[in-house]
Amino acid sequence: MAKPTTRNDSLFGARSTDAPLAARMRPRTLQEYVGQEHVLAVGKPLRKSIEDGTIGSIVLWGPPGSGKTTLARLIANAGERVFVPFSAVSEGVPRLREVFAEARERLGHERKKTILFVDEIHRLNKAQQDSLLPAVEDGTVTLIGATTENPSFEINGAVLSRSRVVVLKGLSPDALAQVVKSALADVERGLGTRRISIDEAALAWIAEQADGDARRALVVLEAAALAVNDDETITVENIRDALQLRFARHDKSGDVHFDQLSALHKSLRGSDPDAALYWAARLIEGGEDPMVIFRRSIAMAAEDVGLADPNALTIAVAARDAFHMLGAPEGYLPMCEMLVYLATAPKSNRIKEAMGAAFDAARKTAGAAVPMHVRNAPTQLMKDLGHGAGYGYAHDSATGYIAQDYLPDELRGTRFYTPGTFGFEKEIAKRLEWWAKQRGPGGVE
Repeated sequence: MAKPTTRNDSLFGARSTDAPLAARMRPRTLQEYVGQEHVLAVGKPLRKSIEDGTIGSIVLWGPPGSGKTTLARLIANAGERVFVPFSAVSEGVPRLREVFAEARERLGHERKKTILFVDEIHRLNKAQQDSLLPAVEDGTVTLIGATTENPSFEINGAVLSRSRVVVLKGLSPDALAQVVKSALADVERGLGTRRISIDEAALAWIAEQADGDARRALVVLEAAALAVNDDETITVENIRDALQLRFARHDKSGDVHFDQLSALHKSLRGSDPDAALYWAARLIEGGEDPMVIFRRSIAMAAEDVGLADPNALTIAVAARDAFHMLGAPEGYLPMCEMLVYLATAPKSNRIKEAMGAAFDAARKTAGAAVPMHVRNAPTQLMKDLGHGAGYGYAHDSATGYIAQDYLPDELRGTRFYTPGTFGFEKEIAKRLEWWAKQRGPGGVE
């Protein structure tokens, strides 16, 4: 029998000091894994199934650097399964046939199961995706697909129906700061033997500009570490100098152009369409993934335009979808249309402020009770206990509005959202003012 071509020489591949810092610092256990608490916190169903080794086929959907590949390896390790990576970009059906044959033999002779990890699974065409089904259905392999794109649009329904979709989020600045500090302290795999420190401004800069991507944060940290001596402190100036040198040598490599991304976002926020077009062009010419520009723009539409122009978010998402359909270079046209629209739209950050205030209040009043009149009352017992009593059905009013409280008693009269004075928020302000008049001086504030 020919020697199997399974590429599972070690759980995480090369760990030598010659490997990039991001590869060396790849988490080895769930305890080392940072972020994704919404699905991996202790007691969560996904965490439990991983620890029990009972997880079925899944699709991991999340932005670059959110830990999709690492999580797939950890799942294989926890279940003592062989991890076989497959690239949807460079490999095809013949390779899949090899993987399936090896997996069947392994299962029959060694009673050992196989995890087939398909990176960028959305790049497989329909026929290639269909070729996965028999081996998944008969248990030859457990499929773990990784994608940065919406599975609803990019992955066949037949594959999705046999898989659980797990949504991973970009890492928060706090999580990225933790990743950076761990790499600085780790003597075995990180930079700990050099005893390098980092000042708070530099740490915050990396955590913010990495845009939720742990790999990017570690790439920047590694570049900055080369610019300082042992026992020294990394500063923002060190980081900027290191990145300038790096980009000068590898401008087409796809490395993160942090300052240019920042300039693009600030140009959009500052209502300068010409600057926004210019920085987007610079990023594209420098090798940036267009999806990075779309992600930043979609976030900006919600953060900086908000309800001053509700169409901004719709147009940003539509431009992203149009790019998927057209590809480059035609897809750059809807991208530029989006950038000009966002830059020239009225601006408001009131939604961002309202979100922060609401989350802060929710944390401070976690035990606040739901008012009795707006509680659900599906049974007679609950009705007898007063649930729903006194609730006014808005549509019973000729105006479609009845004045009543919806917030807990502790927050009665609190306002999280105050509309701005531009664009559509002027109309929202009028509605809120009219409702306030209906409540009257003794009503809810």
